Amino acid sequence: MTHGHGRLGRMVALAGALPLLLTGCLAPLPQPLVGLNQRLEAAGPARAPSLSGDWLALIVSRGGRDRVELVDLQRQQPVPLPGLERPDAQPLSVAVDGRGERLALVRQLEGRTELVLYRRNLMALQPVPLQPPGVPRRVSLRADGRELAVEVSRQGQWQVDLIAVP
Repeated sequence: MTHGHGRLGRMVALAGALPLLLTGCLAPLPQPLVGLNQRLEAAGPARAPSLSGDWLALIVSRGGRDRVELVDLQRQQPVPLPGLERPDAQPLSVAVDGRGERLALVRQLEGRTELVLYRRNLMALQPVPLQPPGVPRRVSLRADGRELAVEVSRQGQWQVDLIAVP
């Protein structure tokens, strides 16, 4: 009989502790950053976000034109990107590194889709050739800025290329 009471006591103690254990497992729900979201919304319709470190890159529609915008999340302010935009280019996908120094961009320009790398410190764009050739659609940039992952269409099939960035 003592053995049965011991088991029952342990079961009652476990049943009492179960709600505490379950509560400890539930993390707080993710919360929107209301102030920043309002600033982003005021900038215009946006898409294709890339978040790395304290940087957010996205494509914003303004005045009937899409353009790349880089936001410093610490200051909650957009950062100028001289030399990146061309009025005849249509950005499709953007990615930013963890320091906000490099942006990778897939864009349409003069009837072709291309992959380019923008370096803020140089204010310059550099084309990134795809080997074998293909049509890029989406790009991701490693946080340290040293590698790209690119979704590429070749002969009707999607592939992913990894490209080292010197």
